Amino acid sequence: MDEDVTIGNSHAAETFDTDLIHAIFKLVWRRRAEKGRGGNEDVNIEPAPETSRRNCSTTANASALKVSCELLRIFVTEAIQRSAFIAEAEDATVIEPTHLERVLPQLLLDF
Repeated sequence: MDEDVTIGNSHAAETFDTDLIHAIFKLVWRRRAEKGRGGNEDVNIEPAPETSRRNCSTTANASALKVSCELLRIFVTEAIQRSAFIAEAEDATVIEPTHLERVLPQLLLDF
């Protein structure tokens, strides 16, 4: 009975930290916002009020972060399993970056 509890707890520990994923998302959102502004500070053109977009921040709720963490965990697990299969076929004892490079195109298409 204790093994079931341990397995359940270890699964929760194997997922990505939601704070880390949220920080990564915020970094990407901030970079996209900066890129969308054009990045040319020399030109200060004020758009007309009816055409300007509101300056609102993008957010993610807790359940969306949990689902994102789980999807990322599944993606990484699948990448490792497929890479291990290739490494085993080549009689290698260690997964090399080339193994991952070979499975990555199909993995990205599958997800």
